[in-house]
Amino acid sequence: MLRAVYQLYGTSATSACIGCAIASPKESHTEVQPRRQELSAEFTNNRMALFEKVSHYSALHPKPVGLVLQYGTSGFRTNAKQLDHIMYRMGLLAVLRSKKTKATIGVMVTASHNPEEDNGVKLIDPMGEMVTPLWEEYATQLANAEQEGLVTALNDIIEREAVNMSQDASVFIGKDTRPSSERLSQAVLDGVSSLGAHGHDYGLLTTPQLHFMVRCKNTDGSYGNATMEGYYTKLSQAFIQLTKHVPNRTDDQKRLLVDGANGIGALKMREMEPFLQNELQVLLYNDGSQGKLNYLCGADHVKVLQKLPQGVEIAAGDRCCSFDGDADRIVYYFNDSAGKFHLLDGDKIATLISIYLKELLTQAGLDLQVAVVQTAYANGSSTRYLEETMKVTVRCVKTGVKHLHHAAQEFDIGVYFEANGHGTVLFSKAAEGRIKQLALDPNTDDEKKRAACLLENTINLINQTVGDAISDMLLIEAVLAIRDMTVQQWNAIYTDLPNRQLKVKVADRRVIDTTDAERRAVKPAGLQDAIDVLVKKYQMSRAFVRPSGTEDVVRVYAEADTQENADALAHEVSVTVYKLAGGVGEEPKPLH
Repeated sequence: MLRAVYQLYGTSATSACIGCAIASPKESHTEVQPRRQELSAEFTNNRMALFEKVSHYSALHPKPVGLVLQYGTSGFRTNAKQLDHIMYRMGLLAVLRSKKTKATIGVMVTASHNPEEDNGVKLIDPMGEMVTPLWEEYATQLANAEQEGLVTALNDIIEREAVNMSQDASVFIGKDTRPSSERLSQAVLDGVSSLGAHGHDYGLLTTPQLHFMVRCKNTDGSYGNATMEGYYTKLSQAFIQLTKHVPNRTDDQKRLLVDGANGIGALKMREMEPFLQNELQVLLYNDGSQGKLNYLCGADHVKVLQKLPQGVEIAAGDRCCSFDGDADRIVYYFNDSAGKFHLLDGDKIATLISIYLKELLTQAGLDLQVAVVQTAYANGSSTRYLEETMKVTVRCVKTGVKHLHHAAQEFDIGVYFEANGHGTVLFSKAAEGRIKQLALDPNTDDEKKRAACLLENTINLINQTVGDAISDMLLIEAVLAIRDMTVQQWNAIYTDLPNRQLKVKVADRRVIDTTDAERRAVKPAGLQDAIDVLVKKYQMSRAFVRPSGTEDVVRVYAEADTQENADALAHEVSVTVYKLAGGVGEEPKPLH
């Protein structure tokens, strides 16, 4: 018990004598003894008072008995009615994480591309990255503790991490535009205040903007100013610097149609427009004034259904993009002269950015390695183009942004985008230093200096903390302008292989186990062998299966030389999964 008290209040429990730490030189040991007992009692009383406050507030945010939720890649995410206790407890955990790291931690209230009735929460670590895996486990532990066991669970984390509870703590909170977000963000603030920490409520923010704020705060402003104006100014000035010397940019070239998914991204684009000084002319659709969040619009809708969002009418060749609900994903698209829809997803975005960066590095004479990090969902044509034509290193990792982000950190310049449009570019400190040095060197020739300056402004335009739809949009627009490319020319860099994604309901998704970045199944026995046999039936084909991270379904991906073959392969693999992995309900039916 005493050890826990000492850890709670930052006092060593291993001191040879507590009295030695508080005695004056003139005090005898017998005189110190009552002081030691008094100090111990004070520690105990303070701990009890602290936990009484936690328990009091917790009673205002009760946990439904028996409810179990898992902190996944996207944090906690479910129907908003079930999240009040989760939000309160994530406020508590954010305080502990802040004290442990001696830095500001972020808590974002959002459910991203989920329906409006859902909500969620995710924690942001000091450099704007996702919270570490061990603390994801703590989040799950704390969230699922029954009401009477909350204090015990909290104290367990404090002891395991040796958290100094006398350390100051700072937590930044942001929320999206969902009706439930106001109430749920207040629950987070209750958790923060119940442990006596300082909470700064930014109100309505995109998820990437909160990541940006956290990094700015913890780098003492060297990454930028932790304000909305600081965010808009940094990105817009970099964009203007990149595009101002592009010759003869017409209004048509500056014109972009943006689907805001009726979410926070639309609101923030309106705020940012004056900062762009007409260098980008945004026509904003689904701005939240009428429609429902993510309903028949947004990046996920466009990506999955491969068609225009509701409310967006475009002429042939119009350049369009869609954000998701919290503006950390983006996809581009256009209709050709025959009215056919063309999607430019995360794979196309990664390829465009990689080409641009490699060209600038060559012009600057800088020998820096550019790598692209993908998942198994990346279209095979993109992988072949990057490896065989671009001669770029390609790394495949497990699905989930945290896996891509971590792998991208291993290179001088790591470009990562999931096919769904979530991604960014990471520059190592060494790479940033060499680029800045070259830009400042008075002996650098004009071509190298121009390339170095473009690279420097590109770094400032990119939100390196996380995928950011607004930042990525500005980067893509700048690259197209600098390279004098139309959206059609961008799309023609390579042709996607036709593909199909399906899902199969199973009794227990845990029967599926994978390896090789989820591209091959090792369990159940015989499944991968059966998939290999099916793949051989079709030209230029591949297929893989992986368990969902949130529900008892198995996700199936297949691609082949024609859409008909991709659909047939996906169906056959689905039937195999149904038979070998404990499918429930009706057996999957053919798509055609």
